[in-house]
Amino acid sequence: MYRSNIFYILREKSAMKHTFTLLLELVLLASCATTQKAQIQDNGPIEITKISEDATYGSEKNPILVGGVADSKGPQNERAYLDLLAGPEGQKITYDRVKSCCSFSTERGFMGKGLLDVYKITYQGQKEPIYLYINMYDYQTLYAPVGFTIR
Repeated sequence: MYRSNIFYILREKSAMKHTFTLLLELVLLASCATTQKAQIQDNGPIEITKISEDATYGSEKNPILVGGVADSKGPQNERAYLDLLAGPEGQKITYDRVKSCCSFSTERGFMGKGLLDVYKITYQGQKEPIYLYINMYDYQTLYAPVGFTIR
């Protein structure tokens, strides 16, 4: 009888330990979800008010500077920017990030370096895709590239 009581106590301690671990994991998971929502709500507005007059805007030599990497919002800013673009006749665009390339110096990058993200842009009636180069490390006033409109 004494032996079965020990097993009962050990089993109860183990169950309590698992319950405590599960509760801790749920609290941590809930706090992560809350943090993610706060990050989205805290995102400043990405705004485009004009179409660029520079045909090189969005190229490797003259990338679009959306910023955000300092606040862990670089990719989010890239997508927010692209979501504001439309084709030349207002067509809905689709985009896919195809690669990162083209190392450059920036104070906000890892060990003083950053990479451009390259997006393939397509829309209905287009003859061939357009590739836009976006810098999420640095920021400047945003424009729509030549050949695009603003949604």
